[in-house]
Amino acid sequence: MTHKIRVHVSLKPGVLDPQGRAIQHAIAGLGFAGVSDVRAGRLFEMEVDAGVTDAALDDMARQLLANMVIENYRIERVQ
Repeated sequence: MTHKIRVHVSLKPGVLDPQGRAIQHAIAGLGFAGVSDVRAGRLFEMEVDAGVTDAALDDMARQLLANMVIENYRIERVQ
């Protein structure tokens, strides 16, 4: 049996986000109003065996998926 896991990675508050800023300017350039800030991130989806522990998932995120100096992450088990 496998489980679907999502790992959301985003920049920490205060870290400049040039990609988010470019997206924000593109939104305004397309004529959409009311968007005051955009932060870009990444989403990883994985299928893992039922025996994969939360600690192992946490280690994967810390060691490979997120740069802990500038990014935060959140692990979600999808039902």
